[in-house]
Amino acid sequence: MNTNKISITAFSSISPLGNNVAEVWEKYLDNKHCFSQQFLDQQETSVAALSAESKQIVAEIRESDPKYKFLDDSVLFALAASRKAVEQAGWKLDDIFGINIGSSRGATDLFEKHYKTYIDTGKAQTLASPTTTLGNISSWIAHDLQSVGPEISHSITCSTALHAVLNGVAWLKSGMADKFLVGGSEAPLTDFTIAQMRALKIYSRINPEEESWPNLAFDFDKTQNTMILGEGAAVCCLEAGEAENAIAYITGVGYATEILEHNISISAEADCFQKSMKMALKDENLEDIDVIVMHAPGTIKGDLTELRAIEKVFGSKLPLLTTNKWKIGHTFGASGILSLELALLMIEHDRFIGVPFGEKQNQVKPIKKVMINAVGFGGNAVSILIEKR
Repeated sequence: MNTNKISITAFSSISPLGNNVAEVWEKYLDNKHCFSQQFLDQQETSVAALSAESKQIVAEIRESDPKYKFLDDSVLFALAASRKAVEQAGWKLDDIFGINIGSSRGATDLFEKHYKTYIDTGKAQTLASPTTTLGNISSWIAHDLQSVGPEISHSITCSTALHAVLNGVAWLKSGMADKFLVGGSEAPLTDFTIAQMRALKIYSRINPEEESWPNLAFDFDKTQNTMILGEGAAVCCLEAGEAENAIAYITGVGYATEILEHNISISAEADCFQKSMKMALKDENLEDIDVIVMHAPGTIKGDLTELRAIEKVFGSKLPLLTTNKWKIGHTFGASGILSLELALLMIEHDRFIGVPFGEKQNQVKPIKKVMINAVGFGGNAVSILIEKR
């Protein structure tokens, strides 16, 4: 495989942090979480939802084309982010680019509604199938952007978006494409999705109106699981080689899967993370890695096993460590790409964003290289290394 760099030439997101880069950075500086309560799964539930302004953007996209009226939010979130990113990258109508936008759960909201209609009436609605298939995110984006390249959708649980980045890098390095739009989208704030997380006993029981930190992602001494779900989408434009308008380069990718003991298990020192990080760091001097944006979902085991894996790989010389899930919760398939957004912003502003209740870490040198981790049910880890242009 040729070792040329892959350029990230644009990035766009819509999440509880906002819908433009200035707003997102401001939110990262304020040290407050984005959680509120919604009545889901028959009780008041902590969630990280889009702001009223972002919901308005999504509503306007829904109204912009009669065909969009029946689409799931997961598709519309991705459309909002993709339109902006492609414009920002300066990609034109006749540019050929691939699309790979994944989702962990897909069209959860529509699926639940269509299934309820079927149970109530004994009939399925006409559009039930095409609007709930996994592939419909990438194909609607291709329709919306009138693109002609390959389009791929996939679900690899919570590492979905970083697997999309891996796919984009592979296509670009193989020479089969020059440009790729990659990312993830998730709209999981639905009754059944929340119920599933509660059944696993990993959902936070802390009321955000009573406690400062309802999601204790990055607290390695917590005695209860505190995962909270968030919604959103993010995408980035990748181009082969060192593009003039690159905002950063992808210089390393790693992936690994570990042998499972049960459906959601992960080993005590997250072997999959050790392997994926070592692969991404192949030719790197470990002391050059400035920050790691951890997956750290806010569960006791998830947070601690990843920390142990990092300690195994880096020894006593740990980079600065952070996560954004204490702030925006776990956005499942979109979480890895929202972590990549935080990495890009820290590089751009040369400022480390830590976790307010975590052990204080001081930035002593410029931030030039950041690694992003993601792992999903099934022990499938991805690590992506990016560096300042």
